[in-house]
Amino acid sequence: MTMIQALRSAMDVMMERDDNVVVFGQDVGYFGGVFRVTEGLQAKYGKSRCFDAPISEGGIVGAAVGMGAYGLRPVVEIQFADYFYPASDQIVSEAARLRYRSAGDFTAPMTIRMPCGGGIYGGQTHSQSPEALFTHVCGIRTVMPSNPYDAKGLLIASIENDDPVIFLEPKRLYNGPFDGHHDRPVVPWSKHEMGNVPEGYYQVPLESAAVFRPGKDLTVLAYGTMVWVSECAARETGIDAEVIDLRSIWPLDLDTIVNSVKKTGRCVVVHEATRTSGFGAELVSLVQENCFYHLEAPIERVAGWDTPYPHAQEWAYFPGPERVGAAMKRVMEG
Repeated sequence: MTMIQALRSAMDVMMERDDNVVVFGQDVGYFGGVFRVTEGLQAKYGKSRCFDAPISEGGIVGAAVGMGAYGLRPVVEIQFADYFYPASDQIVSEAARLRYRSAGDFTAPMTIRMPCGGGIYGGQTHSQSPEALFTHVCGIRTVMPSNPYDAKGLLIASIENDDPVIFLEPKRLYNGPFDGHHDRPVVPWSKHEMGNVPEGYYQVPLESAAVFRPGKDLTVLAYGTMVWVSECAARETGIDAEVIDLRSIWPLDLDTIVNSVKKTGRCVVVHEATRTSGFGAELVSLVQENCFYHLEAPIERVAGWDTPYPHAQEWAYFPGPERVGAAMKRVMEG
């Protein structure tokens, strides 16, 4: 399966298993979503289970909060992650707080799907990576898969979770893994083992990172598209890097991170979002706090520029294998 097909399969499986699962958002019904992730769900389950919503992100998320409190399990799509800002108050002040404000009497078991990141020349309002903003909010979980197998298992786990989940979907990975070189064709998922996705039900546990590429020279912490970029950088530099795919950005699988860094003694953090106040800063702090006496060199960060998203220069903005590889070499020489 492609990631698009895997995500659709996850919603299909859960809608069939649980009548309380409903899917809605802008154009997700008859049209099947702007990226066709929900294609066919309305035809199969009807307009009361998969339906279109007005162009009102605050209304979409606010309705989902009420549905969750009532006992449903809504899965809503924000068409692009860049569009979540009008729904910020509903996410932060309502969904994230509901369990605590009601002393556990009510929950918001809702999943908010958002395509994120660049790669489609979408410019500043279709290409952002806002994951760090969500990780600052207590009461919500933030997830970003790097491959179809994880995407399906994590989405099922998110739908079944009793707390709100921000589920970020890297657009560059929708149809195949990408190593970060824009002049190279995308490798079809059918030719990669991580495209082998079971048809039925399974979960990938939230809060569980994965060792994407074992290694002993240094640890790379990444998520989403940057997992593949980091793997490519390791291959091209010849450095035996261990690439950790966070999968669940927050809450975080700190044990897997700490065990890897203590083994290798070196660490590089990679993410597509803006460098300043990006989630990489939190990762650097956690590694420093937990692995200081095991570090053989300073920790390096590779990230996007501290600028508004550059439409015409997005492939320079992305951390590519060259920039990640250069950071790896500096850490190895440190």
